[in-house]
Amino acid sequence: MKDLLFAIWFFLPAGLANASALYAVKIPYLNKLSYPLDFNKTIQGKVIFGKNKTWRGAILAIVVGIVITSLQHFIYPHSSWIKSISGPVDYKTTHYILLGALLGGGAILGDAVESFAKRRLVIRPGSIWFPYDQIDYIIGGCLFSLFTIRLNFFRYILILIVWFLIHIISSYLSLLTGIRSRSS
Repeated sequence: MKDLLFAIWFFLPAGLANASALYAVKIPYLNKLSYPLDFNKTIQGKVIFGKNKTWRGAILAIVVGIVITSLQHFIYPHSSWIKSISGPVDYKTTHYILLGALLGGGAILGDAVESFAKRRLVIRPGSIWFPYDQIDYIIGGCLFSLFTIRLNFFRYILILIVWFLIHIISSYLSLLTGIRSRSS
């Protein structure tokens, strides 16, 4: 059970960073950053990432990652329960701001790489590409987090499974509640 809780707790910054891009359009202060990551450039006549991958979403994802790891850093020394589920990560000594930026940025970069592949395969933006749509941010976040923390293989597999399931459930719930439309 502690391993399951670790997977949720450790990867929470990346999971929320990935979800934050959906809400970036609702923050008026970020409208100036609503410019495609690929600067509207193309490769062989095909867009690189597409207009839905913006600087606004990328910057918000990194900020969200940093905010969540900052909260983890501040909660960690005050909760023996949090310490018990944190596994090999000591949030008191970890470079938490860097970890948050890497988890958030990695999640968004993973999503952008997946969008790049979709554009090459002529898969319409917003179309479901199972299971890649559900794991791109997990792979990106895990790879980038390697710059600060190394986990064992079992923990990475557990993070992949847990956050894959969280993604499926949260996507379904966001469709049911109208937060997200089928075309997004």
